[in-house]
Amino acid sequence: MANDTTFPATFSLAGDKTINRMGYGAMRITGEGIWGPPQDHDEAIRVLKKTVELGINFIDTADSYGPNVSEELIAEALYPYPADLVIATKGGLLRTGPNQWPVNAHPDHLREALEGSLKRLRLEQIELYQLHRVDPNVPFDDTLAFLKKAQQDGLIKHIGLSEVTVEQIKQAQDAVEIVSVQNMYSVDNRKWEKELDYCQEQNIAFIPWYPLSGGNTEALNKLTGIGKQYDATPQQVALSWLLHRAPNILLIPGTSKVKHLEENVKAAAIQLSEADLQKLDKLGAAE
Repeated sequence: MANDTTFPATFSLAGDKTINRMGYGAMRITGEGIWGPPQDHDEAIRVLKKTVELGINFIDTADSYGPNVSEELIAEALYPYPADLVIATKGGLLRTGPNQWPVNAHPDHLREALEGSLKRLRLEQIELYQLHRVDPNVPFDDTLAFLKKAQQDGLIKHIGLSEVTVEQIKQAQDAVEIVSVQNMYSVDNRKWEKELDYCQEQNIAFIPWYPLSGGNTEALNKLTGIGKQYDATPQQVALSWLLHRAPNILLIPGTSKVKHLEENVKAAAIQLSEADLQKLDKLGAAE
């Protein structure tokens, strides 16, 4: 692994926008099951405002979070947006109830989803629009053709993908420029290791979601032990490991509490030793 005990604080997205690698994922500012409004609306607004105050300039969301709720809150809290803020949103999932996420990447649905996101976010163009899932019932080329047309029409600036293989990334690259890939990845879940390495080679941003897998006692114990040396929580160590892992990784830890947001951001200041990085590397293996 190409870990280093130091890491760059920023990443240039498509050579276009320099963004801080510690971002924010806005999924959690919704109700239980990522459904409906948040339990504490005012705290959700405070969290979003605090992200900007803390220097975060990359926020990840999706039309399916709520649905619609996350995007609406972002606009309520932050519009008009700071000039350096990149809001990335996603389309390609339906919501039929709490914790239910049917896939629909048909161009007709994506058109409706994109138009809705633009309206809710009060934008004329989405800086980074990500396909939430490849739809097994829709030809991938049809989905890509829609994204390409939307980009040509100026509705999308950059295009990203989520939960995709190297082969799917390459297929997409034949049609459009791909600037980001958002796959599940963490210190104890390396299923998408090949995809991360490919993205690093291509200078594509890799955005890990679920950055700390739950229920892994061995991982939690090791993270806790290492964290004591740095006066850090296990979650902070897990986030720091990701920042060390590869310079194209952008973090989007999510929370609905200002306190947890502040804790997450502090992870960017942790410089893990080479010995600790090696211990953490052994926690996960490519599947």
